[in-house]
Order: sequence, then C-alpha cells, then structure tokens
Amino acid sequence: MEAVCKGEKSQGGTTVGILPRNDPNEAIAYVGIPICTGMWYAHKAIVVKSGQAVIAIAGSFGSLSEIGHASGDNIHVIGLKTWILERKNQPDTSILEVNNPLDAVEKAIEADLGHQKAARLRGSS
Repeated sequence: MEAVCKGEKSQGGTTVGILPRNDPNEAIAYVGIPICTGMWYAHKAIVVKSGQAVIAIAGSFGSLSEIGHASGDNIHVIGLKTWILERKNQPDTSILEVNNPLDAVEKAIEADLGHQKAARLRGSS
C-alpha cells in the first residue's frame, strides 16, 4: 500500500486509505484522506467494493479475503505471486496472473477503463 500511495502522491494525485481501526494517525504518511472503519478484517470488503479492480499481491489471508470479495462481485482480480485457486477440483482462471507491478497496474487501469466504457454504454441506452 505504501508504494501505491507514494507513487500517486509523487504524481500529484489524491490518496485514500481505508483503515481497519479507528485512529487516522495510523495511516501511512502518503495517505491524504484516511477513512477509519473500526472493522479490522471486515474493512477489506469496503476496500474491494471501492474500486474497479483488485491487485492481489503475495499469499496472505488478507489477500485471499480480498480475492473472495472481488470474485463474488465480478470485480477484476489481478494477481502478482498470489493464490492459485480451484473450483470443484478444476483450476479457477478468474485471477489474471501478471509478472511484475507495472503489468498489474496496467491491467487494473484497463479493467477500470472497461468499466467506465460499459457504464457510458448503459447510460446511452
């Protein structure tokens, strides 16, 4: 999270941190707008529902939780050295595997642009 926020801030962007506890001072230095939830692991559902794509990095259970929330709501999941899933003893291919952080960000942006285009098309019908 720090690398994402630091990069966004360095380009003049606005950063939002959805925090698991109640203290905004617990946010890293690069978070411009801290949102305190007091919901610990449950805050991950809010994180996922606030975006158009999830980049899952590594293999912690927090990442698995985010993958589950995203997959359940058809939110794109981009994986960087993360979980490999199965459904009914068959490989689940819903996680788009990438090899590096740049690819992950590019795929997330593509997912967001696709979502925006679909929303515009729905609005014009």
